[in-house]
Amino acid sequence: MRRTISLSILAVLVLTAACLGQLKSNDLVAICGDSITEQKLYSLFMEEYLTMCLPSPVKVVQFGWSGETSWGFLARMENDVLTFRPTVATTCYGMNDGGYTAPDPARQQQYRQATESIVKTFKTRAVKTIVVGSPGAVDLTTFRRADPNVYNQTLAQLRDIAKAVADQEGVLFADVHWTMRNAMAKAKAKYGFDYPVAGRDGFHPGPNGHLVMAYAFLKALGCDGHIGTITLDMRTGKAKATSGHRIIKSDKRAITVESRRYPFCFFGEPNNPNSTSGIIECIDFNQDLNRLMLVIENCPQTGVRITWGKETKAFPASRCQEGINLAAEFLDNPFREPFKKVEELLKKKQAFETVAVKQLLHSLPQWSSNLPEAKAALEQLKEHIIKKDQALRNAALSEMRPVRHTIYIEPEIQ
Repeated sequence: MRRTISLSILAVLVLTAACLGQLKSNDLVAICGDSITEQKLYSLFMEEYLTMCLPSPVKVVQFGWSGETSWGFLARMENDVLTFRPTVATTCYGMNDGGYTAPDPARQQQYRQATESIVKTFKTRAVKTIVVGSPGAVDLTTFRRADPNVYNQTLAQLRDIAKAVADQEGVLFADVHWTMRNAMAKAKAKYGFDYPVAGRDGFHPGPNGHLVMAYAFLKALGCDGHIGTITLDMRTGKAKATSGHRIIKSDKRAITVESRRYPFCFFGEPNNPNSTSGIIECIDFNQDLNRLMLVIENCPQTGVRITWGKETKAFPASRCQEGINLAAEFLDNPFREPFKKVEELLKKKQAFETVAVKQLLHSLPQWSSNLPEAKAALEQLKEHIIKKDQALRNAALSEMRPVRHTIYIEPEIQ
């Protein structure tokens, strides 16, 4: 019995190791979900991260569809999603599946069966990494369709079903529900109970809630969060950097670096739900996913003052030795404008995907049936859609140029 249990544990560990950190530059991630996905916010944040923050960019396509359920997606996934030949897929269903009522065993069973079938269909089409995402949560302040506490119970039970299916099928799970619930509690305590995390209608989040969702999915995908490490020896003035960053010059009080790999950037006023700069106080995004570290060796005992971009901050010697996360400490940093330029092009790409899938690709089977003589032309149209999407992605990649920036370090005077 002990040997059997040990082998089972080993199998789980092997599966986990195989799943983590396996995103490759030739992967294509299909982000699937309902109207929350079609908002193109958490999918945008995920694509920004997978494009700018990893050692090599990873391709992404979003497939959000307003009002969709898991069983609705199951009916269209073959034509709309698998046409793109994804190798990685994430799903986020349950908000509509729950029916905006108290927990309903019949709906729960339908959700379970559809989720199982979605996973099995992806497996048969060589999708090597599958993340079953739970539904999110509704906002305690702004949700009006039902009692928000009751509907969050419904969503929590669907979350448990999603996890059970992921465990049963040996795939990954993203706990969007409890990640949002926990962030919501912290955010309302910090910014006031009227601060919405799940949006003005209570279930379509603003950028703040979508960043929470992206955080849950990126963690589930095994992103390790190491953006880079820059090390300066203040005694010699010599500096070094990890892959993705190149030291241009350095002395005892400054380092000029050229970076091909960007940290994730945040924008807006902290207490505004349409911004991302405040919600990061309520999740461990920077700690888990966004570490651009500065390590200072032979730091003066009094500590240092660091200037990066437009901000200057003081740090004790102990922090310098263990490493300072520049991405977390300096939100207004030299990467913000380059990051925003790439973001605008990725927005354009994801907007095209919604139109291409919902208005063109989804209707092609019907046209093939009505116009069999045009089958070859319609197949070419599919390829043109994929090529156009790739061209829009390439435009975003071409905008991602190396960023040259200087970090200034001055001994703190006490």
